[in-house]
Amino acid sequence: MLDLYHFIRAEHGWVFQLWFFGIGASVGSFLNVCILRIPAGKSIVFPGSHCACGAPIRWYDNIPIFSWFILRGRARCCGQRFSIRYSLVEATTAAAFLWLWNTQPATLAVPGMVFFSLLLMGGLIDLDHLILPDATTVGGMFAGLILSCALPQIQGQEATGIWFSDVLRGGTMSLVGILAGTGVVFWLRELGELAMKKEAMGYGDVLLMGCIGAFCGWQGALFSVFGGAVIGCLVLLPWMAWARVFGGAPDPTASAPATAPTAPPTSAETSATPAPTDAAANSAENPSGAPAFGMAVPFGPWLALAGFLYYAGLRPWVDAYFDELQAIIFASPFHL
Repeated sequence: MLDLYHFIRAEHGWVFQLWFFGIGASVGSFLNVCILRIPAGKSIVFPGSHCACGAPIRWYDNIPIFSWFILRGRARCCGQRFSIRYSLVEATTAAAFLWLWNTQPATLAVPGMVFFSLLLMGGLIDLDHLILPDATTVGGMFAGLILSCALPQIQGQEATGIWFSDVLRGGTMSLVGILAGTGVVFWLRELGELAMKKEAMGYGDVLLMGCIGAFCGWQGALFSVFGGAVIGCLVLLPWMAWARVFGGAPDPTASAPATAPTAPPTSAETSATPAPTDAAANSAENPSGAPAFGMAVPFGPWLALAGFLYYAGLRPWVDAYFDELQAIIFASPFHL
């Protein structure tokens, strides 16, 4: 069986590429459902996909990525517009799955697909509602720990073939990553609250770092904390400056028009009036939609992006940097 797998991957790699691209698009469609339903406390299984007007979605209108273009952004049943973001989520997931498969060994690519799906779902929910669901954070911690026990390669450890040794090494590295990620962000949160006299970060960010640490180890967790802060600043500061100079701009995180939210055929749901959230309060205080100083802004998407960048390609450079830093510290004459 392994010989057949290696033969197909070597001689007919496009078969796996097409497979994982299609799987990624389908997973992205499911993530759209999760992003809509989980914050509303709805089942992600029942009922099936349906339009905001209540009509069920036909299978030929339920094609990931392409349905928005085929229908030109309007539901076939009632003509209501739906956001292109849903097709973008599906395309992004498909592209990420394909990237992981082409750049990582299978033992890292498949767990990486699970990791990316959790990060994308949590990041977009945080953008929309300023919350990080336990399905992403706590569920991600357990998923990363279990997968690391089964596949120590996730933590950069070579498999020895000795089951207990592999479980112990992979699990230990994952646990250290969880503790490092949650610990650093917890104390940053506490110190920020002490300095600013208000909540600096939510506990959801702390738990999300546990998920990232479970998959990426302590190096990836530390990189994600500081890398996420840099990415967030690079995105938000120019946006706030633009809003201050030009008097505001459309909200880039908006997922649907200001009217009753609709969804595409790949994940359409009946709209419901959401409970008041920090995001709603921000909109009331700042109707332009652009972030402003003093507003609550989500940190989860930037942590998630930094975590995925580490896992999907930056790991060798980041780990080499930390190895060099450790060598310098332990070689220092001030080290006891």
